[in-house]
Amino acid sequence: MTAPKIFGIAGWKNSGKTGLAVRLVTEFTRRGYRISTIKHAHHDFDIDKVGADSYRHRQAGAHEVTIVSGTRYAIMHELRGAPEPEFEEILARLAPCDLVLIEGYKREPIPKIEARRLEAANREPLAPSDPHICAIAADHAVTDTALPVFDLDDTGAIADFIADIVGLGQARL
Repeated sequence: MTAPKIFGIAGWKNSGKTGLAVRLVTEFTRRGYRISTIKHAHHDFDIDKVGADSYRHRQAGAHEVTIVSGTRYAIMHELRGAPEPEFEEILARLAPCDLVLIEGYKREPIPKIEARRLEAANREPLAPSDPHICAIAADHAVTDTALPVFDLDDTGAIADFIADIVGLGQARL
């Protein structure tokens, strides 16, 4: 099996990463591609509600809890003190797709675009110290770089750029 095509979206908190990721998933899906995403969280998170059966299973000590319905399934894996899994381990668990968009994981050695907004929590550019950043998407003028710079909202142009960088072939419509 060939490794999936991957492309990342990096940036500081409130830099526009999630909005860009959502717009790109919508755009690539509209073009006929099958897209998967991986989102890295720097905090504890939960995807089921307190009191739900799956929550009760996890609280009872289950290592993995799988919820399955006619429309979706989710597998929650409790680390129970074990270290966070490596990026490659998570990638290997995904079903085959045309492109995996990665939000976060700003230190991974994968091609990525840096999202920048004036309202970001931190405005220090990531690109100068990360050779894997191959473009910048910003809501303001960026002149101190030789990298391609896109308007943060120009989803079509950013999608074209990503498709070119990763060698995304024709969509399977």
